[in-house]
Amino acid sequence: MRYVMVQIPNTPAPTPSSAPRSVPTSADVARLAGVSRATVSYVLNNTSAVRISEPTRRRVHQAARDLGYVPHAAARTLRAGHSRMVLMPAPPVPAGPLYSQFVHDLQGALSRLDYTVVQYGACGLHGDDAARAWAELRPVAVLVPGPGLGPQGVALLKRSGARAVVTLGSEPVEGAHALLLDHAGVGRCAVGHLYARGRRRIGVVVPEEPGTRMFSAPRLSGARAALHGTDATVTELPLAYTEESAAALAARWPGLGLDAVFAYNDEYAMLLMRALQDTGVRVPEDTAVIGADDLVLGRLLRPRLSTVRIALPSGRDLAGLVDRAVRNPGAAPESHEMFEATVVDRDSA
Repeated sequence: MRYVMVQIPNTPAPTPSSAPRSVPTSADVARLAGVSRATVSYVLNNTSAVRISEPTRRRVHQAARDLGYVPHAAARTLRAGHSRMVLMPAPPVPAGPLYSQFVHDLQGALSRLDYTVVQYGACGLHGDDAARAWAELRPVAVLVPGPGLGPQGVALLKRSGARAVVTLGSEPVEGAHALLLDHAGVGRCAVGHLYARGRRRIGVVVPEEPGTRMFSAPRLSGARAALHGTDATVTELPLAYTEESAAALAARWPGLGLDAVFAYNDEYAMLLMRALQDTGVRVPEDTAVIGADDLVLGRLLRPRLSTVRIALPSGRDLAGLVDRAVRNPGAAPESHEMFEATVVDRDSA
């Protein structure tokens, strides 16, 4: 008979301090504060319908801090039928500085109204399929960036407890509040300015990055509309956001015969302008350049970048719309123009 010797490590028994601690409950908070569980719920949920004395409120909050207790969001959602969560699905393209600042302001405004903002990212989900994934989280409101969501998706979200659905796009969606984005107006504004400065052979940058078509297509359409019936021409310029792509486009520039370019936004404008200057193209003498978004970096370039300033609504105004819709879910959907576009004329155009 063969024997195998196995060495068992000498593992010390777990000490009481290393054992997992139980999760504190509202009952623990109630015992420590000397109040009922209902009082704990009223205080921690900031319920205004029941009057609780200030000393009792302080005692409950202190007990919760001492125990490390936080309310269970899922349980609270089940009791109320909805949460205080405002869901913001991630945009289909990387967010630039302008949108990021807008989201930051909106989150702060919603937080002051006692909402919890959750940004949701899921690749490969679109339209009504995405709506099903959002509905699983039982948000009280959903802010949908970009197109794709249809009336069925809106209805699904509302059946799942969402009291407000707000879309950010060029067209309203039945049943949802709409913040309308006039990207065609940005193109009209930029190219109209170039035309007024005497430019007649105008290129329009169309980014090659996935997902940007929803913004670039209406900007290109607006540029063409601005020159309709004139003696000027529009040339579509595909461009990836890489130095190599910009250098390749700049190398072809003499053969394109363009005297101006609307570069989609400030980031693409800065990328292309540097590549043009590296090949000896003078800005604005040979080619005028204009972007959009009015980023601070554009003012630091030489020549300073002309741009289209986009005035977004304040986070407070949009938070107010969300709050009104949550409080009165049966009200007719509101529709608002999201931004106003104006040219900032600097040196590059």
